[in-house]
Amino acid sequence: MSDSVKKTKMRILVVLLLVLLLPIAIGVQMVRIQMFEGAELRGLFDAQAIDVVSIPAQRGNILDSRGRILVSNNVSYTVAIDPRVPNTRPEDIGKILTTLGKHTRSSEASYRQKIQQAPRQSRYIVLERSVSRDAYNDLRALGLRNVILEEQYKRRYNYDQLAAHVIGYVNHEIRGMMGLESQYDKVLRGQDGEQQVQRDRLGRIRAIVGAPRRHPVQGHTLKTTIDAQIQAIAEEELRIGVERSRAKHGTVIVMDPRTGAIKAMVNYPTFNPNAPATSDTENRRNFAISDMIEPGSTFKLVTAVAAIEQNVVKMDELFETPSNGVKIIYGQAMRDHDPLGTLDFSNVIKKSSNIATSEVAMRLKKETFYQYARNLGFGSTTGIDLSSEESGRMQRPFNWSNVTLPWMSIGYEVQVTPLQMVMAYGAFANDGYLMRPYIVDEIIDERGNTIEKNRPTRIRRAIKPETIRTLMPAFEGVVTEDGTAEFARIDGIAIGGKTGTAQKYIDGQYRTRYRASFIGFYPTTEPRYVVMVLIDEPRTSIYGGFISGPIFRRITSRIMGMDENMQRETVEGVMVMNERKVPHLAGLTRNRAESLLREVGLRPDFQGSGDLVLGQNYTAGDTVERGTRIQLTLGNYSANSDVNTLPVPDLSGMSMRQALAKLNEAGFTANIIGSGTVFAQFPRAGEHLRIGNEVTLRGRARSMSELTSIAARTP
Repeated sequence: MSDSVKKTKMRILVVLLLVLLLPIAIGVQMVRIQMFEGAELRGLFDAQAIDVVSIPAQRGNILDSRGRILVSNNVSYTVAIDPRVPNTRPEDIGKILTTLGKHTRSSEASYRQKIQQAPRQSRYIVLERSVSRDAYNDLRALGLRNVILEEQYKRRYNYDQLAAHVIGYVNHEIRGMMGLESQYDKVLRGQDGEQQVQRDRLGRIRAIVGAPRRHPVQGHTLKTTIDAQIQAIAEEELRIGVERSRAKHGTVIVMDPRTGAIKAMVNYPTFNPNAPATSDTENRRNFAISDMIEPGSTFKLVTAVAAIEQNVVKMDELFETPSNGVKIIYGQAMRDHDPLGTLDFSNVIKKSSNIATSEVAMRLKKETFYQYARNLGFGSTTGIDLSSEESGRMQRPFNWSNVTLPWMSIGYEVQVTPLQMVMAYGAFANDGYLMRPYIVDEIIDERGNTIEKNRPTRIRRAIKPETIRTLMPAFEGVVTEDGTAEFARIDGIAIGGKTGTAQKYIDGQYRTRYRASFIGFYPTTEPRYVVMVLIDEPRTSIYGGFISGPIFRRITSRIMGMDENMQRETVEGVMVMNERKVPHLAGLTRNRAESLLREVGLRPDFQGSGDLVLGQNYTAGDTVERGTRIQLTLGNYSANSDVNTLPVPDLSGMSMRQALAKLNEAGFTANIIGSGTVFAQFPRAGEHLRIGNEVTLRGRARSMSELTSIAARTP
């Protein structure tokens, strides 16, 4: 045998030995690992396969000021089963399926089919994804380790769109997206717990029965200042008002000026936070805090306060406005809504004269006016505990043009939020103190303990008390028959406020689109509420008194119906208003006397015959209750009888309204020519005229020198 053959055979033998020895070596190694390292490696594998999943905490509720639950959570339960728990008996599985079937429409057979169709080694088989609390309790009471019960929470807004812009909503991850849900997200969310699970090599998670679990810390509850009843009233009346005026949208804010607590905050159109995606994004904006607007005449509060405190005007100072209602200021036309003639400063506010207001403002230094506006909260956020609040815009004085001060004094060239306007009037109604507005009153833990309480916070004194006392009658006069807010008036309750009609600045120029607003507070003796109504682009009228005033009145009337104290005060106020002064009736014809009595709420009781009133049982000027019968003695006209004539009073220098009242009291009628102040009358003062006859009055806007001369002659 040759050497080459031997070498070949040797190589084959070596290869055979290696082939035979390799499996033996592998087997020995497997035995060694199993016996000596198996426990350690199995522990390492188990550690790598074990994972932790989050157990969501239950989100806290949101309550109104009276404890009504505005927002809560709907809990649903997922039921799964682990059929491979050691020592599981067939009857255990049967109990689970039978109990579950009692609470659902599914049969026991259908559940068994789900188990049979699951993978052979599956230890997590979902039977139902949403079962009731009763089903959960019954399954848990079985005490079987095979049952896997999981809680799932869904946010529930119990009154649908009520206070939607205040509350906000959550996304699919139950995270707050706006409003209180966003601002207090961490407080509401709580702290999630943890549950151990097993993750396979494909990353799939499987529950482990009896695995360690850290329970979640539930979210805290928010008790708000919102009164659900007031909120509902404001929402309903705003909706009606916007639809009637065919407006673009509207806003209402109701606040307690003594504390800064917001009782209602409404925007319309609105949205349903249970399904926010079904509404336009624009409808989800909270215009009350995020809409920056030029407010118009409601901003005249700043001018009035600054002018009185800086002693640049007196309430009885007279202002002559142009007969055409237009005045050119630095090349721009300042207009009044109507020619207003001659007005004292009280009537400048009452009748909302832009021309006279701007004249007063231009007596102030621009830095002074700017500081008063800042003191009342303009140009900075209010600090309300809601997300997305804007600060408004107000240029510093060194950037002002010549027309900035006069136009800012009437609410232009400045941008504010509706809430800022409410806070400024709140300061006027609260003895001059500017308060920080707030929505959340208390934060309450899951055991019902108050862990945080909001206290009313004074920011600063923005107005002197004596200034308020001086100006209050003028702002009360706004809400009277001859004020700009006649339609906001309510018998028996003293209301102060201001109307606003502001032209909108769009794409670089003012358009024929307007915002109509009214801000009122009541009762003026001790204000409890400040209410703002803002209507954007109304089509039936542009005036705040006509559009927003009636909405204010309806909201206020309904709020008063909820408050026993205010009801009592209103009744007392109506009783005072039921008092009437008896007019002078002697010498009037029967028809004229009857008409005059009915106008003032009194009833005639005629005695005798004839067409002329010869006497009356109450003296002119006596105070009687509304509806009182006034006994009138009738007779016939006698040319020689002194009872038929009276001297005509001196009416020169009076306003037309004052002159009419004076003539009415004296028993004469009036024929009015012109407007403004009476400068001529016929017959002249002192001449005798038959009672009931007509006195002709001529009126005009007189020059300041003439008015000053008249004022000097007046005792």
